Amino acid sequence: MPERLAEMLLDLWTPLIILWITFPPCLYMAPMNPSQVLMSGSPLELSRLREEQRILNRSKRGWVWNQMFVLEEFSGPEPILVGRLHTDLDPGSKKIKYILSGDGAGTIFQINDATGDIHAIKRLDREEKAEYTLTAQAVDWETNKPLEPPSEFIIKVQDINDNAPEFLNGPYHATVPEMSILGTSVTNVTATDADDPVYGNSAKLVYSILEGQPYFSIEPETAIIKTALPNMDREAKEEYLVVIQAKDMGGHSGGLSGTTTLTVTLTDVNDNPPKFAQSLYHFSVPEDVVLGTAIGRVKANDQDIGENAQSSYDIIDGDGTALFEITSDAQAQDGIIRLRKPLDFETKKSYTLKVEAANVHIDPRFSGRGPFKDTATVKIVVEDADEPPVFSSPTYLLEVHENAALNSVIGQVTARDPDITSSPIRFSIDRHTDLERQFNINADDGKITLATPLDRELSVWHNITIIATEIRNHSQISRVPVAIKVLDVNDNAPEFASEYEAFLCENGKPGQVIQTVSATDKDEPKNGHYFLYSLLPEMANNPNFTIKKNEDNSLSILAKHNGFNRQKQEVYLLPIVISDSGNPPLSSTSTLTIRVCGCSNDGVVQSCNVEAYVLPIGLSMGALIAILACIILLLVIVVLFVTLRRHKNEPLIIKDDEDVRENIIRYDDEGGGEEDTEAFDIATLQNPDGINGFLPRKDIKPDLQFMPRQGLAPVPNGVDVDEFINVRLHEADNDPTAPPYDSIQIYGYEGRGSVAGSLSSLESTTSDSDQNFDYLSDWGPRFKRLGELYSVGESDKET
Repeated sequence: MPERLAEMLLDLWTPLIILWITFPPCLYMAPMNPSQVLMSGSPLELSRLREEQRILNRSKRGWVWNQMFVLEEFSGPEPILVGRLHTDLDPGSKKIKYILSGDGAGTIFQINDATGDIHAIKRLDREEKAEYTLTAQAVDWETNKPLEPPSEFIIKVQDINDNAPEFLNGPYHATVPEMSILGTSVTNVTATDADDPVYGNSAKLVYSILEGQPYFSIEPETAIIKTALPNMDREAKEEYLVVIQAKDMGGHSGGLSGTTTLTVTLTDVNDNPPKFAQSLYHFSVPEDVVLGTAIGRVKANDQDIGENAQSSYDIIDGDGTALFEITSDAQAQDGIIRLRKPLDFETKKSYTLKVEAANVHIDPRFSGRGPFKDTATVKIVVEDADEPPVFSSPTYLLEVHENAALNSVIGQVTARDPDITSSPIRFSIDRHTDLERQFNINADDGKITLATPLDRELSVWHNITIIATEIRNHSQISRVPVAIKVLDVNDNAPEFASEYEAFLCENGKPGQVIQTVSATDKDEPKNGHYFLYSLLPEMANNPNFTIKKNEDNSLSILAKHNGFNRQKQEVYLLPIVISDSGNPPLSSTSTLTIRVCGCSNDGVVQSCNVEAYVLPIGLSMGALIAILACIILLLVIVVLFVTLRRHKNEPLIIKDDEDVRENIIRYDDEGGGEEDTEAFDIATLQNPDGINGFLPRKDIKPDLQFMPRQGLAPVPNGVDVDEFINVRLHEADNDPTAPPYDSIQIYGYEGRGSVAGSLSSLESTTSDSDQNFDYLSDWGPRFKRLGELYSVGESDKET
């Protein structure tokens, strides 16, 4: 009650305090100039201040400042009086004018320049601007000259409760675990009030819950929301809506309020055990089902969610624990029963299992609620199926000697039909595993026989597949691998491990080891090969060589004497008999070739040929070949040099003293006569490639860049050949790419009017000169026939 009474008195006196502050009886500040006074109130108060100033007898005049106050949100019919300015310089003759400047001067605040009254002409909002700074000055009415310096003062906007609380971050969402104890903190909310928090109770907020009882409560001042009921169950109700109110003025009547919503979600905890939907499950499965196949599913429901609902499944009892297994499906939250081992309807027709579902994540706070597990019974019935034959063994291993007779029995496989009907079985070999058809099998009893000879040295193992098929149902087939190992018999004689060739030095010593040889045997050794070496009986007393058996089963050949001479005998052949230790033992004769060679003093072989004796002492065959090659190369270079010099010295033109009549040129193409102008194109003799342009040289690389000269047109018949030749000669001399050697100039035009006459028979029909061929008869019998021909031609012409 005392607290409530104090709050009521505060609410009653608040308006009176505001008015008192707004209109104080006297604002006086001693440090200021007593001649200047800022008054706020009635004229009586101004007079009283002047009287006090006279009593004080102040020699200086000035303003006495204080803050002015004005209520916000005031909306009367007239402007509200804020305060009044006055000075002792004003005797009442209206010669002083008051000027106001600063924040809002003229727009928000207006001053009466004669009386100094300040009015607020607009509605003010403290939340927009809480105070205004202005400057006041008294000036002469006529001259506007300042009578005193300007002074600043502040007008503060007084707050009223005009703003309701607001939840800026609402609506809110929060979570709290289910089954929480009473008073568990959920969340806290915050509201804001734009009113002045230091003045009155306009911004003092009190929180309360309008909706959400009796589940939640809220602290009135801190706005902390807590649970008001213990053990709220998510499975019963998961979400709650709480309406929260914030009210200013300390929550009293007349205050403003704002609301928001809070959605509280209960989070899950593991407070519920799993429970099977049924206590007994029935499944059936064929006996020939593949291992790992899912037979059925069982599920234990859990009211919890997420990881709290996860359960693991196990088979804890039953007569099929070795044949079946159960796995957990994390997505579907059920247990999958799978086949672990093969089933046999003829052996057992049904199985009973006891399965258990238990929570994976257990909360110890709720362990007292009971065991978080459940059990169920599963009955599995095995159905009969037509099964394929079953071999007596999953694999077979057979052995046979490589010298076994054809059609001999190697081994036998057996199979049976596991069904009650017991169908007969037929056996066969998968020929893809026996491409060479080395084995056969009896289709009725499964005996495997040899079809072709075996050789252990070619192949030790043979892997085949036997097929067993039911006669009554050919689709029922089984396969089994059979490995056949070929056993060794002593059927291969030993021989040299490689092709040996021994070298014997002429200057060797008696007893010197010439060569060490070893033998090999293709047959399989049980404890390693052991060989016996000997010479042929007829060469047991060989005068040149002897043999010695070594401990490592090898053989050394030794020379009996020295003084071997390759000129007398270059090669010796030594037959050696090699016997193995088999039963019966086998032997073979291998011949060792021993070549006599010339060696250095330290026994290094230098030459093994007889021709080496003709070589100089200390000169090997390789050195001789190198010397001979150098000699041949020098001879070739000399021959090429002489040939090139001779070719270079040949003249490019025919000497004047040579008799050109000794050169005989034969023309086999007679043509069609002088009037045949189509048989042969005479223009080709005029170098057609050079008529229209320059024909570059192809036998040399030009050193200078030569611009092609303009080709000459065909020379008319009336031009002298001497001028034509001079022009071509000048071009050839000035052409840097055309040296005088290896050059051919073709002159296809011989010209006219030559004193010596033309040497060609071309255009002879147009010549006016008469030719007499009678002199041909004077040249002898060889030209007689030619003379007769030309004579006949002349007579025909005259005719």
